[in-house]
Amino acid sequence: MKKYKVVTLGCRTNQYESQALSDQLRKKGYVQAQPDERAEICIVNTCTVTRSADKRSLTQIRKLAREHNPEKLIVTGCYAERLGDVSGVTHVVKNSDKEALLPLIFPEEEWPEFRIERFEAHTRAFVKIQDGCNSYCSYCVIPSVRGRSRSKKLFDILQEVETLVENGYREVVLTGINIGDFDGNQTPPVRLADLVRQVDQVEGLDRLRISSIDPDEVDDDLLDAVINGKKTCPSMHIVLQAGSNLTLKRMRRKYTKQDFLEATARLTNHNPDFTFTTDVIVGFPGESEEDFQETLDLIREIKFAKVHMFPYSDRPKTRASRMPNKVTKEVIEERKHRLLEVAEREAFQLRNKFVGREVDVLLESKDRGHTEHFLSVSIPTAGLRPNEIVRVRCNENHRDGLIGHYENQTDRKVQTLLA
Repeated sequence: MKKYKVVTLGCRTNQYESQALSDQLRKKGYVQAQPDERAEICIVNTCTVTRSADKRSLTQIRKLAREHNPEKLIVTGCYAERLGDVSGVTHVVKNSDKEALLPLIFPEEEWPEFRIERFEAHTRAFVKIQDGCNSYCSYCVIPSVRGRSRSKKLFDILQEVETLVENGYREVVLTGINIGDFDGNQTPPVRLADLVRQVDQVEGLDRLRISSIDPDEVDDDLLDAVINGKKTCPSMHIVLQAGSNLTLKRMRRKYTKQDFLEATARLTNHNPDFTFTTDVIVGFPGESEEDFQETLDLIREIKFAKVHMFPYSDRPKTRASRMPNKVTKEVIEERKHRLLEVAEREAFQLRNKFVGREVDVLLESKDRGHTEHFLSVSIPTAGLRPNEIVRVRCNENHRDGLIGHYENQTDRKVQTLLA
């Protein structure tokens, strides 16, 4: 039986798509190659969001060509749109054709539907609800490599979520390139808030998260769906990118710092424990020290559970690549370290208020998982299994996350009898 290998770089949408390709191959009888086995079919799902992503993608392509010398080395994803001649590559498939990748390469075979039933090596499953982007931020190439926004149908999404829950997944993350544009691919449109309410009703699901979203897209309807949902987590990834309105304007973002603060405040007004994660770009062209300080001030104010920091990376053919007043590499590096230091300190302070509390943790390994607030908790206890949700008491805060104590029901009964 032929062996396959799928390598994934970049975003959650890519992770979803790679899983769908793997599921298709497995259903047709292909077997995933083990680390010491040669794969006849290799697929690289690439990323081009930064220069370093380009390099990582190219490194993986060359590595697979060298180590496997596969019959078919297929490159897809965002970097594939810009890939030149690379030795060993047999096929390049554009993002717009990714869902039809296997039928295009093997037209003589009948292939199952492009959807997922499991999410390997994960206890939470990402479900792609939308692709493409209608925004043209000045630094970003994604609209040109992913195309215009397009959404999956509500029925298909619900069916996929139900299958994942039946297969044992406790948590689902709705993801896409710009999920605020979700319309259900129908008229009248199904908005994101409607989808959240529908998924929230799926029997057997324990947790529901919304992936990356812009602050101007957190409207009253979505806020209501998240706050009043039974399974929706009190945590959201709301994109910041910069705390300076001048920088946001140069980035061609659709919102202001005030919009961001308003969106987060509306959620914390309903639930003071609501937490946030975000993305920040450091060293955008023209970013002054004052602009950067505004970003640091906002991080101090919000106290994000996690800040994903990206040093600015010039992307060819973008407006930002032609902008004057580029920030030097040395300044970007210095600001990067300062921002991470502030972000880690504020995240630590955020976690402090959970010390002494009991929380539910979805285990991703035998001794570590996340709370519904997306706080990492380490549980130094034997006998636990991934994908369990356990009740633990947070006894200590550490730079890597909270440390919790798990006391199983048997131990509690014994202590009660002895009391």
